[in-house]
Amino acid sequence: MTEEQDHVDRIQAAWRVERPDLDVRPQGVIGRLHRIAARLTSELNLVYAQYGLTEGEFDVLAALRRAGTPYERAPGEIALHTMVTTGAVSKRVDRLEEAGLVHRRRSDADGRGRMVRLTPAGKRLIDKAFAAHIANERRLLETLSPAEADQLEKLLKNWLTRLEPAD
Repeated sequence: MTEEQDHVDRIQAAWRVERPDLDVRPQGVIGRLHRIAARLTSELNLVYAQYGLTEGEFDVLAALRRAGTPYERAPGEIALHTMVTTGAVSKRVDRLEEAGLVHRRRSDADGRGRMVRLTPAGKRLIDKAFAAHIANERRLLETLSPAEADQLEKLLKNWLTRLEPAD
């Protein structure tokens, strides 16, 4: 039985002809991960859009919700929990504040600092959006068996812990 060829197989085959001196096997993993990531991002964004959110806005609301009561973080903390710069956080918070989903206030600890807090409307929205997000992720993983999904998670976690410094 022959294995079905995918887009990455065709790219690798072309490179093997053009550059037989190079081992293009890494493209098999990296290329597929890149294509899967692009596809997943597209599928995830469809759900965020159903709630009037971008991926970045969803991330900010989720970071605040994960903080626990009172669902509040400083912009620098939000940046750490969303892996974006404080400048990007500021733009996202501006949009979310305009929509009535978050509120900025002065920090009690440092009058110059600011805190960002979910509003009740923001909490309701992220709770609904997160439930839909998890259902969507479950749907996307259904193409794998539970054993395959577990194996993939372990492999990716092992690789990521080697690539990323510990928190």
